Amino acid sequence: MNPGKLRAKAAVTLSKLLAQEGSLASLLKRSDFPADDSSFPLLQEIVFGTCRWYFQLDAILVQLLSKPLKTKDNDVRCLLLIGLYQLHHLRVPDYAVVNETVAATKALKKDWAKGLVNAILRGFLRDSEALVNKSLATPQGEFAHPSWLIENLRSAWPAHWSQILQDNNIRPPMTLRVNTQRIDMSDFLANLQHVGIEAVPGTLATTSVYLASPCPVENIPGFEQGLCSVQDEASQLIPGLMDLQDGLRILDACAAPGGKTCHILESGFEFEELVALDNDSRRLERLQQNLERLQLSATVSVGDAGDTQQWWDGKAFDRILLDAPCSATGIIRRHPDIKLLRRASDIPKLCELQAQLLESLWACLDAGGLLLYSTCSVLPEENSAILAQFLATHADAKLETIDAQWGVECSIGKQLLPGAGGNDGFYFARLRKLNAKDAVLTAVESQQ
Repeated sequence: MNPGKLRAKAAVTLSKLLAQEGSLASLLKRSDFPADDSSFPLLQEIVFGTCRWYFQLDAILVQLLSKPLKTKDNDVRCLLLIGLYQLHHLRVPDYAVVNETVAATKALKKDWAKGLVNAILRGFLRDSEALVNKSLATPQGEFAHPSWLIENLRSAWPAHWSQILQDNNIRPPMTLRVNTQRIDMSDFLANLQHVGIEAVPGTLATTSVYLASPCPVENIPGFEQGLCSVQDEASQLIPGLMDLQDGLRILDACAAPGGKTCHILESGFEFEELVALDNDSRRLERLQQNLERLQLSATVSVGDAGDTQQWWDGKAFDRILLDAPCSATGIIRRHPDIKLLRRASDIPKLCELQAQLLESLWACLDAGGLLLYSTCSVLPEENSAILAQFLATHADAKLETIDAQWGVECSIGKQLLPGAGGNDGFYFARLRKLNAKDAVLTAVESQQ
């Protein structure tokens, strides 16, 4: 792909994101490009980076435009934003950025915009320091996040909000999960060192390894043989929170693409059955591929976890993992398009879905069983508030503490906040299901 067409593709992709026509995962897939096209990494860098700094770049662009562009020319506006991103954040020579971004107007069939793009980018180069400083005058420009999310985090995390926002703008580390049932951690690290991959073990999960620099998975020794997988350290804590034992029947209720399913199976226990359920058959194909690569076995089922009549055979589970659909505000650094796609109005709808899933799945849990509720959100509405509401209406639900040194202790459960160079943001809470007698006793005690 020539440089001009690449930047035009980046502008069109960003324009579609802003129009809510997809996500980076759906609009920018490596498989959609020829295998010999070496330009994809730069395209990915430009689009991801512009999403990451979108609100700051937009605050700069507003200063440079004499009047807003028409809605039909949103692709030109996006082209200007990606040009500003390259000039401000990348090491591409200034003249190349200007020339190639101007050339992209032809690929967009917007020849009239050549002069505008040239003038805007050269205007930024002439007065970049003042323009950037003025863009930082508002929280939206300073932190490069939508205002609704800034205010929500400021309210929820008064001691942490600014650090969360700053860490969201840092490039995420590449983290591996090592199958320690098949290879010792020290041997795995030695294998990495042997091929020149610098890495260190994580500090929270005993299976985690952080790479100093991201690299293609095919370069990682043992990946194809199933000795490791790519997975953030926070979500690698899940098996250790599920009180796993031999003989259990387990449900992973929102399983695709299967990282947590596979990690549970790698725990070393012999389960009666692990059911991996998801409502997206295409994502379940990825789960099945992961199982095959890792030489693992599970019962893979397509179905809506909230509609148990679709898929449940009536046999109770001993453990249920509900990694609930959420705002994904704990993984923005990995998915910066969340800043553009998520709206404040989405949160109540997600909370309703989370509460409904919890209610439905609770009926599938056996007495004495454990349900682990988790999200990759840092918003209390989706986490401790959901659990508080559930506990208040279910006498047979008992909160179990999480005895760990990591994370922030919440009113219910524990929250990991995204850390620079470390784990993503993740929430966990454990609920034990009481038998009828214990539930009555608990209810009586709570009234005394």
